[in-house]
Amino acid sequence: MKLTYISLIAGIISLSSCLNPSAGKKEKQAVDFQEQYSNVLNIQGIPAKQYDLKPFGFSDLGAWHGYALPHQDSTDYYGGFAGPLSMKMWGQWLGKNLSQLVLTDATTNQQIDLTKAKAEMIYKPGMLQQKLQLPKLTIDIQLVFASNRTSLIHTSVLNTSKEEKQIKIGWKGQLFEKELQLAKNANGVQVNYEKSDEIFLIQNQDKKEVSITKDKLSYQMDLKEVQSLKAGEKTVVTLLHSHYFNEQEKLAEAGLLKTYLSNPEQVFTDNKLRWNGYLSEALSSETELLEQEKNRRLAVKCVQTLLTNWRSPAGDLQHDGVFPSAAYQGFYGFWSWDSWKQAVALVRFNPELAKSNILSMFQYQDEMGMVADCVYFDPRENNWRDTKAPLAAWAVLEIYKKTNDLDFVRNMYPKLVKYHEWWYQYRDHDQNGLCEYGSTDGTIIAAKWESGMDNAVRFDDAKMLQNNDHGWSMDQESVDLNAYLFAEKEQLAQLASLLEKKEEARNFYAQANLLKDRIAKEFYDADKGFFYDRAIKTGKLLTVQQGPEGWIPLYTKIANQEQAKGVKSLLTDSTKFATKVPFPTLVADHHKFNPLKGYWRGPVWLDQAYFGIQALKNYGYKQEADALTQKLLHNAEGLLQDAPIRENYHPITGEGLNANHFSWSAAHYLMLLTDEN
Repeated sequence: MKLTYISLIAGIISLSSCLNPSAGKKEKQAVDFQEQYSNVLNIQGIPAKQYDLKPFGFSDLGAWHGYALPHQDSTDYYGGFAGPLSMKMWGQWLGKNLSQLVLTDATTNQQIDLTKAKAEMIYKPGMLQQKLQLPKLTIDIQLVFASNRTSLIHTSVLNTSKEEKQIKIGWKGQLFEKELQLAKNANGVQVNYEKSDEIFLIQNQDKKEVSITKDKLSYQMDLKEVQSLKAGEKTVVTLLHSHYFNEQEKLAEAGLLKTYLSNPEQVFTDNKLRWNGYLSEALSSETELLEQEKNRRLAVKCVQTLLTNWRSPAGDLQHDGVFPSAAYQGFYGFWSWDSWKQAVALVRFNPELAKSNILSMFQYQDEMGMVADCVYFDPRENNWRDTKAPLAAWAVLEIYKKTNDLDFVRNMYPKLVKYHEWWYQYRDHDQNGLCEYGSTDGTIIAAKWESGMDNAVRFDDAKMLQNNDHGWSMDQESVDLNAYLFAEKEQLAQLASLLEKKEEARNFYAQANLLKDRIAKEFYDADKGFFYDRAIKTGKLLTVQQGPEGWIPLYTKIANQEQAKGVKSLLTDSTKFATKVPFPTLVADHHKFNPLKGYWRGPVWLDQAYFGIQALKNYGYKQEADALTQKLLHNAEGLLQDAPIRENYHPITGEGLNANHFSWSAAHYLMLLTDEN
């Protein structure tokens, strides 16, 4: 077995290198990344309640269920993995440990006490593993995903004694009580959901005895065949977990389940090859930051975070996409500007998911050109009250740069143009060529959502103005929005050129040049050295806030060098934006600065921080950008240790805030680490 395993690993590494277009750049890429980067992320914990998402941390292949590892000290849960967590509109755990291994000494009929084992909990990229060492047995349990609906649990039991052992193998589990029930099925146990057509199967093909309690909340499943293990001999058994949204999905995968059970080694081989491919790509950039092992481990954590939040087509979602966080109730959908940003990172290691992430939102483009703010499994929950900042063309262009996929550009270009033009038709109140954030229903809250900066101080006194039957605007022209639209004109021009649409390219470049001049002249306060929003009626700059909107014109290369110098002085001032974790969303000396209670009134969001770093680099301030990058990496709580990547961070203390395992934070950290400019 040992020689076979080593040969298998060598073959996988060799094939992974062949598949990796960056192979050969560095000798150290010829490694088994899955083995090298164990426990980069700590996801140990048992859910205290059915809707407690704190322990969550692992899913793969776009599956709608996931797991955590039991805590090292949770001896009562040895022999299984925490969960599974079932994801739809909300996350709910089916049980604390729904498939816990039960071993019985068949000679004495006494259950073997797994709580006495010396345990090791391991989270490898793409795999959970639990090793249990007892005086006469060694148990190794591994979990990987075989498909976007099914995970595979592979258990080996090794007799380390000098005597033959007779072992009975089984599993037990208990459901949480709310709206779940157990039933027997042909190959094991089935969990039924009282208020939906969902099905969760626990099964294999071995002959077994299944007992379910009267309340239909607990079960025990025992294999009929007793395993006779000679000294030094081991046995292996495979169990499948499958989460389906309806009977049709179940039937569609039925044939594949037999394949997974008959050849689990192939599932593990495919898993290792796929994850080594992801990580070899993610770590292939030749940057100074990636020369440090601690940063390489962070890059791996970023990949793990993004792929754990990956969901496959289901319900009304026709394309794969990425949740903001599966570890936070309310984030179980796809958001538009999240999707654009995530795609720019995803294309660096999973190009097909990056493309699909874009398509997942443009499925929801209406006849006017608007793209919904966020979309869900259940389309009745989709938010059409607003959209989000226009970053889609940037993402499409970045995907093309990495893939040279002209067909993707050809598909997306007319959609992007229609979306771009929508802004000027429905978000330009006075039709002066400068747009405002707004809403479809006239509400100020939806207009603030559209900015992405929900409760930013700059919108405290904003009022709504009706543009037409389908659009309302806030009464201020936002500098970041117009800077994004300028960049999008240039990006659309580049995409048009790729498609040999020369006249359209010229028109977009001409529009971009005009808009660039206007923003530089009309949105900058020379005395304060910063860019601001502007009141529609008076043209007066709204200097009530200094925040990320003021450095976006540097990110999009609108500012002249003198303007950039003014903004730079604020970005590098420790009392302003160069805080412990730099780039707070409100300048640190503002009287409304409140990171703990102000979602966009102080916390550091990594997308805006990334734009700030790029803004400085665009104007030659590389040294300053590098220094601030180091602060972003070293001062964010737990980032370079095994803590989850957070939604945002406290700029003064470095404390991680809000959601765990947050996708766009992971995306922008990965960009910071792998950008070669």
